[in-house]
Amino acid sequence: MVPKGKLIIIGGAEDKGEQNLDIAIQNAQFTEMEIIKKLVPEDAPDSRIEVVTTASNIPDEVKTMYEKAFEKAGFKNVGFIDIQDKQEAREEKHLKSIAKAHTVLFSGGDQYKIATIIGGTPFGDAICEKYRTDKNFVVAGTSAGAMVLSKIMIQRGGTQEALFETDLRTSSGLGLLEDCIVDTHFVKRGRFGRLAHAVVSNPGQLGIGLGEDTALMISKGNEAQCLGSGMVVIIDGRGIEKTNIHTVDDDCPIFVENLKVHLLVKNCIFRIAENEIIAPKEC
Repeated sequence: MVPKGKLIIIGGAEDKGEQNLDIAIQNAQFTEMEIIKKLVPEDAPDSRIEVVTTASNIPDEVKTMYEKAFEKAGFKNVGFIDIQDKQEAREEKHLKSIAKAHTVLFSGGDQYKIATIIGGTPFGDAICEKYRTDKNFVVAGTSAGAMVLSKIMIQRGGTQEALFETDLRTSSGLGLLEDCIVDTHFVKRGRFGRLAHAVVSNPGQLGIGLGEDTALMISKGNEAQCLGSGMVVIIDGRGIEKTNIHTVDDDCPIFVENLKVHLLVKNCIFRIAENEIIAPKEC
């Protein structure tokens, strides 16, 4: 089933209206608060946003940060949901909040907390169902909140210079994005190796590495528009020819031949199923 809603997956550290003079000077395409402003339609700034802070250990600080950002963006209809156990994820008040929301934004923190607390609950099911059936609904996530939206989720790993079989752990995410594995803070934190490892281990999945202040806005589960000031790295393992991942010992590194990489920048369109880039008209 082709989902009717939209996903906005964000690499973290999205511009919240701070002074980003260095970015503005270096990148002629920089637009202040570009990603934040995409969370609701331009012609409907009063649309309801619910921020889910389950991933964070500092939900009050996250709430204050986004209140300031949304106020600057002109958004006034904002709520915050801090679900911290599965019992809370079954409460009727939270389900009613999702029913009224135009946008749900998962904050950063620990993606495993979101997956294990919200996954398989009425709250998680309500978000997934509304995403599949409501053309006006947006599910967004930043940092950990973006990683958890995929079906296969990176739980931890990628700490070594070489790829070792025991250095990566994946688990189930919320499953809104079925054919891609998402990683965030991708360039700044040097996470190419761990996303490549995840793709080599799951070659039917595309890897999406999101830079900071960078996002993909995905329509119909397939057409992804790049937003923001950084880049998105797509890792495709479907053409792999040689690798030792299926035979390697735990203490030996993994090699790979013919791993394909794409780089997207603002206004690039990437069609996931077709593995095709449509170049931006500008630059």
